[in-house]
Amino acid sequence: MNKEVDIYLAKAKKWKKEMLILREILLACQLEEEIKWGIPCYTINKGIVVIIQAFKNHCDLGFFKGALLQDKTGILIKAGENTQASRQMRFTDIKEIEKKSKIIKSFIKEAIALEKNGIKYTGESKAEAISVVELQQIFKKDAALKKAFESLTPGRQRGYLIHFSGAKQSETRIARIHKQASKIMCGKGMNDCTCGLSKRMPNCDGSHNKLK
Repeated sequence: MNKEVDIYLAKAKKWKKEMLILREILLACQLEEEIKWGIPCYTINKGIVVIIQAFKNHCDLGFFKGALLQDKTGILIKAGENTQASRQMRFTDIKEIEKKSKIIKSFIKEAIALEKNGIKYTGESKAEAISVVELQQIFKKDAALKKAFESLTPGRQRGYLIHFSGAKQSETRIARIHKQASKIMCGKGMNDCTCGLSKRMPNCDGSHNKLK
C-alpha cells in the first residue's frame, strides 16, 4: 500500500467507497501501487497494468492494454473516438463492483499476463485504421504526395488522417488535404513548423519570421 494513494483516497469527494473496494481487489492481485499523473496506478515489473480514476458520473478501472483483453460481453469501453489501446470498466455503485468482481479479477489477471510477456498493442495504432476516400483519390493523381505521406511517421500520418476525416463534407475534407499538402511534402506533421524553428507552431505559414 502506498501512502500517497491513502492521501488521494482520503481527499476524494466522490466514489471514495467504490475506489477503496477496487483498490483492495488490485492489491490482492499482487500489483504494486503508486501515484502517476495524480491518480492511483498499479504496475508489475514497472509496467502500468491498470489505473483508478474518478469522474463526475462514474469511477473506473482503466486498462492500458484493454483492447487486447478477451471481452466477450463488451463490458470494456473506449474513452473516446480516437482511443487506441486503453479501455475502461466503469462503475456507479458498490453493488455493481461486487457483482462483477469475478470478471474484474479475470481482466486484471489477463492484463498482468500481457505485461509479463511483453505483449504490445499494434492494432489501431496503424495509420491505415482510418480511411479517407478523398485522400486516396488525390494520391492516384499525385504520386509525389502519396510517397511523401507514406514516408511520414505513423503518428504524423494518423494526425493528418484524424484531421481530414473529422470534416463532415467531402469538399471540406478535400480542402483540408490541399491546405496541408505542402507540409506533408516537407515531411512535417500537423503541428510541426515548416520554417526550421524548433518551436512547434500549428499551421505555421512562416509569417513569424518577419519578427527577426
